[in-house]
Amino acid sequence: MENQIEIKNLSKRFRQKRVLEGINCIFKNGIYGILGPNGAGKTTMMRCITGLYSFQGTIEMNGKKIKKTPQTEIGYLPQKFGLFPELTVWEMMTYFCNLKKIPKADQYQVIEDALHMVNLISQKKTKISKLSGGMVRRLGIAQAFLGNTKVILLDEPTAGLDPEERIRFKNIISNMSKDRIIIVSTHIVEDVEACCDHIMVMNRGKKLFMGTNEKLIEYADGRITELKAGDLTQEDILFVEKSYLQDGEKTYRVIMKHPVEAAAKSNVEDGYLCLLKEH
Repeated sequence: MENQIEIKNLSKRFRQKRVLEGINCIFKNGIYGILGPNGAGKTTMMRCITGLYSFQGTIEMNGKKIKKTPQTEIGYLPQKFGLFPELTVWEMMTYFCNLKKIPKADQYQVIEDALHMVNLISQKKTKISKLSGGMVRRLGIAQAFLGNTKVILLDEPTAGLDPEERIRFKNIISNMSKDRIIIVSTHIVEDVEACCDHIMVMNRGKKLFMGTNEKLIEYADGRITELKAGDLTQEDILFVEKSYLQDGEKTYRVIMKHPVEAAAKSNVEDGYLCLLKEH
């Protein structure tokens, strides 16, 4: 079944501050990455989709309007994920099953599958208070996938994960995306580039871009080059990305305002930075 979330003219205010402004987009089965700096509105949009926030505009999931009511058919990992420290991992997962109204007869198997998925089955009797920060994050990912949810929202899911756990996370969502909508909100470009089919770029509450990785890369095509320290005075430099030593001399990777002849190959991060700097 093809699932769909359609967002029409989504806006959100907190008192006098407008956090989201006129967002229109459609999500279908697959993995979407929402990129943007802190304060771009990514978390607010996710909370609107879950029904935790009231909002202006409309959000429809499979033709049904979402209102200010938490949606049991949506799996959600918030940026700040709280747990009960006195419970064991298994007890915590049982609690989430009850919140999602998963039948008791099915709970053992769905919990077992979820904990195996995030490599926490050996910790099922461990109290939450004894878990590392990375384990807590993995448990948060596991609870988001509980049940037959067709929409998964993950807000900064790799925060606190070590490199091995980040690879495991990317493999998990890649294997789970065939019949679901998975939306990953992050400011880490590498995570989006590695596992997302489509990217949405946000800044200051507005949608700047939505499309494939390849389309985002096109924003920087022909504009990436390397310069030495003495050349950084050029007026047509848009942004200095990073520096490194090359043949014993400090070299800078830069984004130019206009295409140049000796251009390097551009990537998703280049396209993303071009959008942010020009809007």
